[in-house]
Formats: sequence, structure tokens, C-alpha cells
Amino acid sequence: MARVLITGMSGAGKTTLLDELRARGHHTVDTDYARWVRPDGDWDEPRMSRLLDAHQTVVVSGTVSNQGRFYDRFEHVVLLSAPLPVLLQRVSQRSGNPYGSTAEQRAEIAGYIETVEPLLRRNATVELDGRRPIGELADEVEALLR
Repeated sequence: MARVLITGMSGAGKTTLLDELRARGHHTVDTDYARWVRPDGDWDEPRMSRLLDAHQTVVVSGTVSNQGRFYDRFEHVVLLSAPLPVLLQRVSQRSGNPYGSTAEQRAEIAGYIETVEPLLRRNATVELDGRRPIGELADEVEALLR
């Protein structure tokens, strides 16, 4: 039993990976949806605390500035990464999330690769290449859950 945080840049494949893990029967929470993120861009900390208190095994996905407050509550922090051209191609083609559809947002993602991703990498316990087949990535996360 473990709590796993999957983090990374927009377009890395976090939601797709969570969808696969959910299809395999795992409890997952994608914090990009259902108002987990407050208007200021941070997680709702009391809500996240309640989630982690209530579940010994859960996979949470998200990338927010206050996620570090919860690193000690996760057995594994997984950085899902991909090269910038892959991220930009994915965000420009996806349909379920509009972020990345404008030139300004894509420039923001490029900036985050330089400023945010190194911080995520420094705190990650595992880094996975988001270009790998989704089944392989899910297998790796399942191994962490055991």
C-alpha cells in the first residue's frame, strides 16, 4: 500500500496515466478537475489532507506550487517528463483540457520547463519518460503501489 504523487509539466501524460490506473482498478485523483485547485492555483490543503488521511493507497496527479507541503505524505513522488516539443504537440492536440491551446500558454510551458521542472526533478523519488507506452508506465506505478 502506498500513496503516489504523479507530477510533471502539462502534456507529460499525467491524466492519461491516471486514466489507465483507474481502469486497472486503482483509486486515483486528478487534481486538475473537481475543484482541487483553488483560484490562486494552489491545492485546497484541508481537502488534500483529508484525502491522504482517508486513503492508504491512492494515486494523485497534479503540479501546483504548494504540493511540496505534502511530499512527506507520499511514499513516492513520480516526475513524468517529456521533451518540450512533445509537450507542446500534445497540449495543442488534446481536447479535454484547454490549457496550452494559445501561444501564450505554450510559451508559459516552455518557461516552466526551465524553472519548475528542475524543482520537481530535485524532489522526485522516480522519474518516468512520458513518451513510453502507457501500459508500461502504469506497470511501473503499480509496482510502486505494492
